[in-house]
Amino acid sequence: MAFNRIDRTAKQIVLTIQDYSLFAWRSFRNLFRPPIYWSDFLMQADIIGVGSLSIVVLSGISTGGVLALQSAATLSAFGATAVTGQFVSLTMIRELGPVLTGVMVSGRNASSMASELGSMVVTEQIDAMRALGVDPLRKLVTPRIFSSVAMLLFLTIIADACGILGGAGVTVFMNHQNGTQYFSMAWEHLRHPDIIQGLLKPIFFGYILGSIGCFYGLRTTGGTQGVGRSTIQAVVVASVLIIFVDFLITHVLLTLFG
Repeated sequence: MAFNRIDRTAKQIVLTIQDYSLFAWRSFRNLFRPPIYWSDFLMQADIIGVGSLSIVVLSGISTGGVLALQSAATLSAFGATAVTGQFVSLTMIRELGPVLTGVMVSGRNASSMASELGSMVVTEQIDAMRALGVDPLRKLVTPRIFSSVAMLLFLTIIADACGILGGAGVTVFMNHQNGTQYFSMAWEHLRHPDIIQGLLKPIFFGYILGSIGCFYGLRTTGGTQGVGRSTIQAVVVASVLIIFVDFLITHVLLTLFG
């Protein structure tokens, strides 16, 4: 009995991965093939980008401040508090900026995509679109993925800047260190591989959160309860997948750039 349950679960996981792979590939192709619904793209960009701006700014400032506090407390034992700016900037740009932004935005927007598309599936609006000759994948999914990739890139840049500014505020007003030295260390030790790593990750993270949210939304079954399940699954899977892909990207880039 237990073996049959494990067998069914394993088959379901494999089938879900297969369906998502096909879904993600079709969505990727549609990004470069007309028609592209630009009005829907602009609307989703406003919802995802502008709507997530406040949480990204707050999380960036808070994270940068915490990094400055923790690093100064640790580095003071070695008399190296002057490198606080370097530590905060490298950590935010390489790692915490993209990952925190991806997780925060996925919690807000992957859930909304799944619930919105799930409600459309339950109320048979998706079937009505197909009956009218409109491809739901192009009309509903492609603009959301396209806007997720574009907006997450800009949101990550904002999160990085806010993190560095938050660290500067803590360094100057709480740790009573030199602000000019902080920004000098933060800027001088940045290299092109660091910036490439920090800007490459949000492209993958944006595609993940957009495609996962739409995928689980279009797979909704079981009425309003199914919408709730799809929303939870979208947030959990998107967050876990972002963290896992972050590990893979970091490993590959460190192998390439050292």
